[in-house]
Amino acid sequence: MLSCRQNHWFIRKVIWWRAAASIAWSVLLLPVTTALFVVLSRASLFHPIQWISESLSLLCGSYVIFSVLVLTGVILVVGFFNLEYCSVVPSIPCTKIALLGKFLRPYQFVHSVVHCIMGMVVAWCAAVMIGGRYSFLASPCTEEGRATTHQMCLNEHHFFFLMAGAFIGFSYSLLGVVINMDYVSFHTIQQFKYLRFKGALPLVVKCSAVQSLYYLRNYCIAYFFLGYMPRLWICTAMNLKNSSPIALDTVSGLLDFSLLYHLWITGTFLLVTWHNTMLLFKIYITEMCSFPVQSSFSEEAFQCLPTVLTGKQPIVLKFLALQDLSFLSQYSPSRRQEVFSLSQPGGHPHNWSAICKECLSMISDLTQRLTAYHEVVASNGRAKPLSASSDQKSSTSESSGMEEMAKIPRVSAVFQIPASVFQGSSVSSLHGYQTAPFTPEPDSLFTSPVMKHSMGVQRPFSPRYDSVQSPHVTRRGPKLWTSFTESPLNGSPQTPQASRAHVPNPPSTTHTSGFLSQWVHNRHEQVRNFLAKRVLIMYLFNKLPEASSQALFADTQAHIWALEGLSHLVVASYTEDRFGVVQTTFSSILSSMLNLQEAVDKHFKLPHASSKPAWSSYSLEDTTYKTLRFALRAALKTAIYRITSTFGQHLHAVPMSAEHRKRIQQFMEYKE
Repeated sequence: MLSCRQNHWFIRKVIWWRAAASIAWSVLLLPVTTALFVVLSRASLFHPIQWISESLSLLCGSYVIFSVLVLTGVILVVGFFNLEYCSVVPSIPCTKIALLGKFLRPYQFVHSVVHCIMGMVVAWCAAVMIGGRYSFLASPCTEEGRATTHQMCLNEHHFFFLMAGAFIGFSYSLLGVVINMDYVSFHTIQQFKYLRFKGALPLVVKCSAVQSLYYLRNYCIAYFFLGYMPRLWICTAMNLKNSSPIALDTVSGLLDFSLLYHLWITGTFLLVTWHNTMLLFKIYITEMCSFPVQSSFSEEAFQCLPTVLTGKQPIVLKFLALQDLSFLSQYSPSRRQEVFSLSQPGGHPHNWSAICKECLSMISDLTQRLTAYHEVVASNGRAKPLSASSDQKSSTSESSGMEEMAKIPRVSAVFQIPASVFQGSSVSSLHGYQTAPFTPEPDSLFTSPVMKHSMGVQRPFSPRYDSVQSPHVTRRGPKLWTSFTESPLNGSPQTPQASRAHVPNPPSTTHTSGFLSQWVHNRHEQVRNFLAKRVLIMYLFNKLPEASSQALFADTQAHIWALEGLSHLVVASYTEDRFGVVQTTFSSILSSMLNLQEAVDKHFKLPHASSKPAWSSYSLEDTTYKTLRFALRAALKTAIYRITSTFGQHLHAVPMSAEHRKRIQQFMEYKE
């Protein structure tokens, strides 16, 4: 999971340098934010001259300079964790128990502990810079106005600051899990880095101030009830005496408005610093990267766009390559000519074939994923059979568009979603990963036997093993006990003679193991039914429909770029493709897009699929992943309209099925 273990050329030459640049800018902005914090902490509206003079003298002091050096180390640690934990594909829990599991993961525990310590360090620096009663943790005890050197007493105000910093750091880590703060989204409109940072900075300051207020409220409540425990522990560990005249875990102690103001300013300073580090990191990572379409030197072939798209690459490299493909197809005629060019010698369109096959593979995988999700939802716990007519219809639809593509081995275009954006694992199967949130596990305690049948998992002694399911059969509850003399074939029982004639007598060992398997299966069903009746269990394990839909489309930003790039290249080929390389796969492109269009339309007919999330102006949550399904639908429809409006009546000469031809006609008449 550590990026330092990776040896990929893109991680070494691009990602590490971009991360280093973002951390460097965060360090350069640190003196500015520290100066603002010092000025605000010394605020005195009735004595402005004294306020300014004290602030300037403090800024030139050794305490502030040393604190800036310590805070630089904090930014380095926070930037390192941003590099390790950020991902271009969000992790979306589909149940309450899955969300709870995200908090209990080992690396999340490390993340929380480290941010808790870093928050305490920032609070210590803030207390030192403010000075006064917050300067030191321990001080000589006073008796009747005079100091004694025999005993040291705890300065609870300084201790209160340290605990507040730890609480804010821990809350920051937990909130990042809830709102997917580690998700790195790509902006649709490309801007300069300075303009993006300038536009987002007011929102960062406002949200940090609001979050600091909420954290301060929660911390005061927690300290009121539990503050005596860490205070007693620190006094015992350091042999300190608690001689504070007013304890801060009381109502009168917490109603110190000067203390609350300084805590709020400290929390805002901490959050602004960390949010700026995260913001700069996301801006630098999502900066567009240009890849050459082809190279004259074989040593640089691995950096070319077709090789990057079709190879096993880190997920961030795959996304940047698809983003470059989208911009190439729209704004670079010279690079489009390289895509349409033929290889010499041989005269083969290798560049176009690699790009087209990769995009079509991604579209096909997404279509299959949506179809599988629809079958699970539509079955409602029953196994849906495949009729001969549906098989024939599916084969006819596929053969009309994918004949020439089937002759070439398919290159997998799907991604494996890693926990970190820069994980060194190769790209494998996103289909298997993405279906996990909405498809029940085969061995899950709360998965019904019928759902297991629909997933292809059957037990030898289950009531529906080796059965023929029909949608007209009345749905029955699960049976706990099954007789060997019953046969589910067509719902009619067999006679014992027929059973004996059809099934040979197994050996005694097989009979014993079969009896044990049936006994274990029945007990499993009894436990499952028992737990299914408990309200708390069902609350934790019930699926969240909208979250399942979001998880289904979590990675579709890559598919949006693939659709845009493919459609723009097809449109440009109308006037720029001198060799007709696009025409060889034109039918496949149209068929794949129409199949995906049909699957997307079916998905939006499901409940909760059309509901848009609420947007809050006081939160830094990036809700882009929640609206990716709407962006995909719009991009897909736009891509088809782009092709039909360009080719017009020429599409009648493209071979396709009757159903697809009818759908294309609706697009040509602008009725979709």
